Amino acid sequence: MEITVKESTIVRPAQDTPKGSLWSSNFDLLMTRYHVPLVFFYRPNGCSNFFDPGKLKEALGKVLVPFYPIAGRLGLDKNGRLEIVCNAEGVLFIEAESTSAMDQFGGDFSDKSEVFRLVPKVDYSGGISSYPLLVSQVTTFKCGGVCLGVGFQHTLGDGASTLHFINSWGETARGLSLSIAPFMDRTLFRARVPPTPRFHHAEYDPPPSILPSESRLHDHKPSIVSAFKLTVDQLNTLKAKSKIENADDTMKYSTFNILAAHLWRSITKARGLPNDQPTMLYIPIDGRSKLNPPVPTGYFGNAVLGVTTIARAGDLRSEPFTETIKRIHQLVKQVNDEYIRSAIDYIEKAPDLSTLVRGPQTFQCPNLAVNSWVWLPIYDADFGWGRPIYMGPGNVVQEGKLYILRSPTDDGSSSLVTRLETSHMELFKKFLYEFELITPVISKI
Repeated sequence: MEITVKESTIVRPAQDTPKGSLWSSNFDLLMTRYHVPLVFFYRPNGCSNFFDPGKLKEALGKVLVPFYPIAGRLGLDKNGRLEIVCNAEGVLFIEAESTSAMDQFGGDFSDKSEVFRLVPKVDYSGGISSYPLLVSQVTTFKCGGVCLGVGFQHTLGDGASTLHFINSWGETARGLSLSIAPFMDRTLFRARVPPTPRFHHAEYDPPPSILPSESRLHDHKPSIVSAFKLTVDQLNTLKAKSKIENADDTMKYSTFNILAAHLWRSITKARGLPNDQPTMLYIPIDGRSKLNPPVPTGYFGNAVLGVTTIARAGDLRSEPFTETIKRIHQLVKQVNDEYIRSAIDYIEKAPDLSTLVRGPQTFQCPNLAVNSWVWLPIYDADFGWGRPIYMGPGNVVQEGKLYILRSPTDDGSSSLVTRLETSHMELFKKFLYEFELITPVISKI
């Protein structure tokens, strides 16, 4: 894919904004310091000013006023704690064009599709204060379609905060007032005095590693990204299977718990892990509604707590499907106000925060992270020319990470985007659809 950059601009807030520093919560500190890449695809609607860069940059400058920390830079306070320096240095906006047709992507997020090139690459070599916290690129294809690629630095916020900003940018471009104002006070997630963790937070323990007898089979193996689709009929079949196997249980399990259990079992099978191999499932949980009282609407920051459960591969292969579902149900159910407060206090007492940061080693084989974006407003980024026809991660950089996305038409179907070792991906596709003898449906734009 050939991409030509036409213009690169630093966009600053359109008005004066508060100066100073924004304190980072313990959850902010544990985020990997990279820009989360997102892509939004739009079909042309016949307007002569379709995705006009001037209009987009003007709206970006305006929306950076209420979202002023995004225009700042990372820094360290006098104690060496990471903070956001609100200095209005601005964000990156790139105009680009491609000789490719947008349809050729077809929901293809594999490495060969080069979709990651639709998001600006960030140079981290100059240190944490050297780069913008938001980078964006509008790429026009030869068919007239457009991709908006966004890189959002993870210390700024989680998925909910990222989409809050992008959708607010769209509202501003349409001449509307913000439907939800950002709430910037991160001290809501400050540790108690003194810190009093009441639980053992296994999510911060070192993740299981491949058993020594298997390590040579998994060292430095190449990995690929693939996308799959589960139709509403397929999801209903999967849910029906769980009910049939658990006819005597009156508990109703969520679609997410059922699907996550199926994915964990399928990937464990695809990896061919020995029976005694421990495997960890990692699930991010949004804490906004779990706190008592809930955090204000529009909270801007990281409010996600990752929880984990561990099982032996042999148990996942042999136990009834409903037993795996119950593992996940109990895991998710435990997250409440006290559990989140305990986690914040646990982080506060940690002698070395770097040991708690989740990174590539956390999710790689034999482990798995299942991140649901089904509840996020991922198709609300309307800049005045209509909603995106597809949205997804610009790249899945970590092996063992999987995203669940809802359909742009809200027809009840879901798309899965994941990175696995190359030798495991075909087997995963087989086991993913094994609950029903059906032909795999590859995700399409």
